[in-house]
Amino acid sequence: MREPVLIAGLGNVFCTDDAFGVSVIEVLARQTWPDGVEVRDFGIRGIHLAYQLLEPYELVVLVDVVQRGEVPGTVYVMEAEPDAVPEDEVAMDAHDLGPDAVLALVPRLGGTLGRVVVVGCEPAELEAGIGLTPAVQGAVETAARLVTELVVAERVSP
Repeated sequence: MREPVLIAGLGNVFCTDDAFGVSVIEVLARQTWPDGVEVRDFGIRGIHLAYQLLEPYELVVLVDVVQRGEVPGTVYVMEAEPDAVPEDEVAMDAHDLGPDAVLALVPRLGGTLGRVVVVGCEPAELEAGIGLTPAVQGAVETAARLVTELVVAERVSP
């Protein structure tokens, strides 16, 4: 029996484009997934995600905004490197743990991370407000397709 796959959306629906991960999860939740694939909206509950990652997963796909200085709406797919997880002390703000902080917290809680992939989108705006900007809204379907392809490829590979 293979270990499960977790697709986790992160973000704050009250901060414009920060809702990207939540929006992608809404699309993915409407799809049919094979047994062992969990699709979950963690929103701003990064601490809950860290505790969830104490469970063994074959693959974890994190969906969130990622600022890398590119054009808003640019979608990134990045393998998280275990050695790249910051060693600094993690601030325990349950409502403000980004993907790096969540991944850094898991080993401190006694967990072991398997393969982690981040599907991110360059935001245009992160100010208070409801709704994604047009550039980021246009990237939601692309990101959902990429997540689906990642999971299907993982499940088909030996």
